[in-house]
Amino acid sequence: MPTLRDVARAAAVSTTTASDALSGRGRLPEATRRRVAAVAAELGYTPNLTARNLRRGRTGAVGLLTPQHTAGLAYYMELAVGAVEAAHAQGVALTLLPAVEAPGNGLHVDGVIVADPALDDPVVRSLARAGLPVVTCERDPTPGAAHTGRVESDHVAVVTELLDHLAAAGARRLAVLLPGPETAYGQDAQLAHQRWCAQRSVPALAVEVGLTARPDRVRQAVTELLDAPEPPDALLAVPDGSAVTALQTVRARGVRVPEDLLFAAYAGGPAIEALDVTAVDLAPRQMGQQLVRLLLDVLADRRPAGTCEDLPLRVVQRASTTRPPRNP
Repeated sequence: MPTLRDVARAAAVSTTTASDALSGRGRLPEATRRRVAAVAAELGYTPNLTARNLRRGRTGAVGLLTPQHTAGLAYYMELAVGAVEAAHAQGVALTLLPAVEAPGNGLHVDGVIVADPALDDPVVRSLARAGLPVVTCERDPTPGAAHTGRVESDHVAVVTELLDHLAAAGARRLAVLLPGPETAYGQDAQLAHQRWCAQRSVPALAVEVGLTARPDRVRQAVTELLDAPEPPDALLAVPDGSAVTALQTVRARGVRVPEDLLFAAYAGGPAIEALDVTAVDLAPRQMGQQLVRLLLDVLADRRPAGTCEDLPLRVVQRASTTRPPRNP
């Protein structure tokens, strides 16, 4: 197998220059980087990742921590897939971490990605105390929390956009299933709904079902809304995993969507798309990729600690919020 020294000799540069060119370090002319990369590809050179990590005092692995009870939820599964893809592309292993409190310094990882950190999460506090670099998906709602970096989306703006869309589609009594306030995502969804209702002087018709809403809780909430003296004519299910159960409950009651009830979900995914439900493309795969790249960039001093990146979202309108024209 060709070595780094073979690459340096063939490219007529020093071993240090060859190493810097292939790793992206140092201040080298772009032409030099391209020449070294071309020579390495021609020789079939593959870096020894274990040796490289030992030289840098690294493990060559990063951790991914997701909220408890999220196994099977489409968003977090897709986020993990994106994180694995980005880590593999840079020769780094990704380890899924259990959401249990443990000494952070006992983990054999160079840094940790935390998806939707919860308010005063003891596991996240443990990681911070151990001095491990932490990059979060959405901001940490814990007062005073400061981490290595984060990637976030403007959920207030997007929830507002969804509510505006439902109103424009004809909703006059709009109900919302909301996550709790333990995460920034949940806080932003609640804030957006409260502001939207206050600005229009309409009642804030909402039921909190939790971040990872249990099917029985969702069925109970939807049943209560439909049995109210003035039932809603539109329903937005915000928590991931709540929309399918909510839609099943609505249809089991003989309520037609969208003729009798406009229906939308916040978290999209294959199941939501198959049901032709208006939803938000949360881009979880892209989120996972951005999180890994940001963490690795900070570890390699390519980005400063405290960097915050934005992930734009879009509302995808489908049949569930498009009422057919009335017959004359």
